[in-house]
Amino acid sequence: MASVLRQQQQPAGSGGNNRVVAVSATPPNNILHIHADAPSNHEKKGWKKFLSFIGPGFLVSLAYLDPGNLETDLQAGANHRYELLWVILIGLIFALIIQSLAANLGVSTGKHLSEICKAEYPRLVRYCLWLLAELAVIAADIPEVIGTAFALNILFHIPVWGGVLVTGCSTLLLLGLQRFGVRKLELLISTLVFVMAACFFGEMSYVKPPASGVIKGMFIPKLSGQGATADAIALLGALVMPHNLFLHSALVLSRKVPNTVRGINDACKYFLIESGFALFVAFLINVAVISVSGTVCSASNLSSENTDHCSDLTLNSASFLLKNVLGRSSSTIYAIALLASGQSSAITGTYAGQYIMQGFLDLKMKRWLRNLMTRTIAIAPSLVVSIIGGSSGAGRLIVIASMILSFELPFALIPLLKFSSSSTKMGPHKNSMIIIVISWILGLGIIGINVYYLITAFVGWLIHNSLPKVGNVFIGIIVFPLMAIYVGSVIYLTFRKDNVQTYIETKDNTAMQTHVEKGFMNSNGELELNHGPIREDLADIPLPE
Repeated sequence: MASVLRQQQQPAGSGGNNRVVAVSATPPNNILHIHADAPSNHEKKGWKKFLSFIGPGFLVSLAYLDPGNLETDLQAGANHRYELLWVILIGLIFALIIQSLAANLGVSTGKHLSEICKAEYPRLVRYCLWLLAELAVIAADIPEVIGTAFALNILFHIPVWGGVLVTGCSTLLLLGLQRFGVRKLELLISTLVFVMAACFFGEMSYVKPPASGVIKGMFIPKLSGQGATADAIALLGALVMPHNLFLHSALVLSRKVPNTVRGINDACKYFLIESGFALFVAFLINVAVISVSGTVCSASNLSSENTDHCSDLTLNSASFLLKNVLGRSSSTIYAIALLASGQSSAITGTYAGQYIMQGFLDLKMKRWLRNLMTRTIAIAPSLVVSIIGGSSGAGRLIVIASMILSFELPFALIPLLKFSSSSTKMGPHKNSMIIIVISWILGLGIIGINVYYLITAFVGWLIHNSLPKVGNVFIGIIVFPLMAIYVGSVIYLTFRKDNVQTYIETKDNTAMQTHVEKGFMNSNGELELNHGPIREDLADIPLPE
C-alpha cells in the first residue's frame, strides 16, 4: 500500500484542524497493528468497546448532583411542591442533547470547544467569550465551595468563611494527589455522593409522595405562586451549565478513537449511551430531592421549628428532611455526603477552568499554577459573601449563581450548536436535521425565557423599589444598554457565518477512504488501523484508559 490516511494535528488554537488528510508515506507510528487472526477494534464485542469509553459522561454528570442542584431542588420542593419537576425533566433531556453534541465535537475535530472558539472568532470576541466562560466557572464553583463549607460547619462547627478557605486548599490537595491514585479517591467521593442519593430515596419511600402529584408535576408545565419563574430559571441554571460543555468536549479527547468515519461514529454512539445512563441517574436523584422536600415541608404535622426551616430552606438546614430514615445521625451523614458532593464537583470545575484557559489563551504554565489560579478566582466571591452575610448570605448566593449560569448559557451553547451543525467543522459527523431543529428550539426557548425574565424582573424592580426617581433613572441608563448588549451579542453569535474549516473531506480518493474504513493487510499479514493520537495535554486526566 503506497499511501494511508493519517491524523494531522495542528497546535491548539491554530486556524484549523485537518482531521483527515491523505499523505504518501509508510504507515506512521500511531498505526495499530493487529494480526489477521485477531479481532479488530471494529470486531470487538460491543460491551467491551463501550467499557473503554466509560468515564467522561459520569465525571460530567457529577455537576448535575452538586450542592447548587441540591439547593435549588430543596427550595423548589419547599416552595412549590412537585410543580417544577417538569423543569428537571426538560433540563436533563436538553442536557443530554447538548452534552452529546459537546462530546461529538471533541471526538470529530480533535479539539475541544474553547480551542475551536479561539480559532473561529476575532480577537475581541474570543476574549469576551473567555471572560464569560471564566465567570461561568466561578458561578458554578460558588455552590460547590459553599456547600463544602456548610458540610464542614455541620461536622466541625467551622465558620462558613473558614470552611471556604479550607475548601480551596482541600481541592488543590486532591488535584495534587492525582498522580498517586486519585482515581480511587474519586471513586470513593462518587460513592459518597450516591450515599446521599440512597438517603433521599429511602426518605422518599418513607414519606410516600403522591404518585399522581409527582407525575403531574413532571409532565404538566406550570408556573404558579410567588417566585416560581425565578426558581425555574435557577433550576435550569443549576442543571444546564456552560462550563460543562467545555469540559465534556475536552474529556473525550482522553480516549483512543480510530481515525475513521466508522470509528468516530462508534465513539459518538458510546459516549451518548454513557451520558444518557449517567444523566438518567442524576434525574432520578433530583426528582427524589424535590419530592422529599415538597412532601415533608407540606406535611400538616410539621413542627414550628421545621416550618421555619422550610420557609427558608438552605443546604445548612436541610438535614432535618432525613430524620425519618437516619434519626439522630441524619445531620452527620448528610454533611459527609454534602462534603463529597462539593469536593467532587469542585474538581470537575477546576478541570473545566484549566481547559477554558488553555483553549482560549493557549497559556503555557505549570499545572499546579493553573490549578491555583483557577481556585483562587473561584473562591473569592464565596469568601467575601460568607464573611459579610454569613450562612444566610452564602445560601442566597447559591441561587444567584445558578441564575447567572442560566444567563451565561448562550455564550457557550450557541457556538456549540453552530459548530456541531457545520460541515466545515464536523464533516460527515455533523448533526442531523432532526437534532439541529430540536437543539435550536430548546436552546432558543431557554435563551428566550432568560431574556424575558431579565427584562421583566428589572422593570418590575424599577417600578416597585423605594429609590428616588433620579436614582431609578441613573440605574436605567446603566442597565438598559447592558441588556441591549446582551441581546445583541446573542444575535451576533447566532447569525455570524463561520469562516474557519476544521475538517477536510477525502471524497476525491474513494479507494483510500475504503482502506481506512476497513483497515488493510500489509505484507506481514497484519491488519493496520489508524488511531488519532491522544492529546498530550489531556493524557493525565484521572479516568480509566
